[in-house]
Amino acid sequence: MSGPDLAALPRLPRDAEGPVFAEPWQAQAFALTLKLHEGGAFTWPEWAAALSAELAGDPHDDGTHYYDHWVAALEGLVTGRNLAAPAELSARKDAWEAAYLRTPHGKPVEL
Repeated sequence: MSGPDLAALPRLPRDAEGPVFAEPWQAQAFALTLKLHEGGAFTWPEWAAALSAELAGDPHDDGTHYYDHWVAALEGLVTGRNLAAPAELSARKDAWEAAYLRTPHGKPVEL
């Protein structure tokens, strides 16, 4: 199975070798998207449409919040396909935030 056409994602931060990530969570969101696609949760055209809609909703973003839009698009697809309920996503976010806040600087966050 082939991956997404990265050229079709013009604002995707990248270097000569491919996508780049400023934070580990961005790489995890990217990997989760690939895994869900491989599992048949959505097609690449569906993903591109969802991400495009999120990006279009913030035309003044300079790319700084690209992965925030990425996660919002992913959450929309996941909840729209009943793969997870919005309450489940909210509870998971709250758990991650609590874990992050209690984790000493420089240590990995563990849920």
